[in-house]
Amino acid sequence: MKWKIGNIEIKNRIVLAPMAGISNPTFIKIAEDMGVGLAFTELISSEAIIRDNKKTLEMLKGLEKINIPVGVQIFGANPNNMAEAAKIVTKLYPNVFIDINMGCPVPKIAIKSGGGSALLKNPEKIKEIVSAVVKAVDVPVTVKIRSGWDSEHINAVEVAKIIEKCGASAITIHARTRAQGYSGKADWNIIRDVVNNITIPVIGNGDVLSCYDALRMLNETGCSAVMIGRALMGNPWLIKECVDYIDDGIIPKKIGYNEKINMMKKHLEMLLVNTNESQAVLEIRGHLLNYLKGMPENKEIKNNICQCKTSSEILNILDDYLDWLNEKELV
Repeated sequence: MKWKIGNIEIKNRIVLAPMAGISNPTFIKIAEDMGVGLAFTELISSEAIIRDNKKTLEMLKGLEKINIPVGVQIFGANPNNMAEAAKIVTKLYPNVFIDINMGCPVPKIAIKSGGGSALLKNPEKIKEIVSAVVKAVDVPVTVKIRSGWDSEHINAVEVAKIIEKCGASAITIHARTRAQGYSGKADWNIIRDVVNNITIPVIGNGDVLSCYDALRMLNETGCSAVMIGRALMGNPWLIKECVDYIDDGIIPKKIGYNEKINMMKKHLEMLLVNTNESQAVLEIRGHLLNYLKGMPENKEIKNNICQCKTSSEILNILDDYLDWLNEKELV
């Protein structure tokens, strides 16, 4: 089912979360190939953007090749710098919109910099930041928040109303508090409360581990779309499963080992296009550990991959592993 953020039409209701170290242009492209309707980049420092930090800007390399709507997520606590960073990003990549992070629980961001989820304690600063960014760019601006700072300070509805009033085009609500981090259970009732109190689209996030969870969140909360994060690590096929199940009632099928290994190789090859050899090897090793979960005799394969220094070494290990699986008739 199609829906909109501002003037941007989105083809379905499955959204890739902005995961640090994961949601780069390579992983977004994989998610696009799996049929995701909308994606967000990992969070990017507004201060680094305005300083023209080369390493930071390289994190966005490849976005120009993405053919679905993408929100570049920026974080910070200075309204003017956030606005300037938004202008720089949208000038570099006219195909993106801007997402503001007000949900990250990591102390470096939420405490040291005063950004991320720390902003949930400062509604006046939220107003200043959202207003400044909306005024600075000609594309939709969205905001990601959490339920609140802790269980004693659940203020998602109050914050969502402020964000809407300041001109944002959509809100994502991760239904955990900052104190919870990524632990405990997400309270989807808070997503429903936000949906019932604002008129702009709400994207629900938290504890979606299967296509059945995704449909249940849509039905129970009335949200416009479902954001999936950690469940996609090593399992991008979940995107297609969710889209197919929600749109057409198709029950998921088991992913074969052959298909998994081909995806691992594809992921590495795509990383090599968007970054250098050493960075690609470092990054793919983490992904491969997730892809390999549940596969036969994977302990030795994981150990060998973690020792690899080059992409060719990794590809050789994966080819040999696939040959072994075929010999054992496990594929």
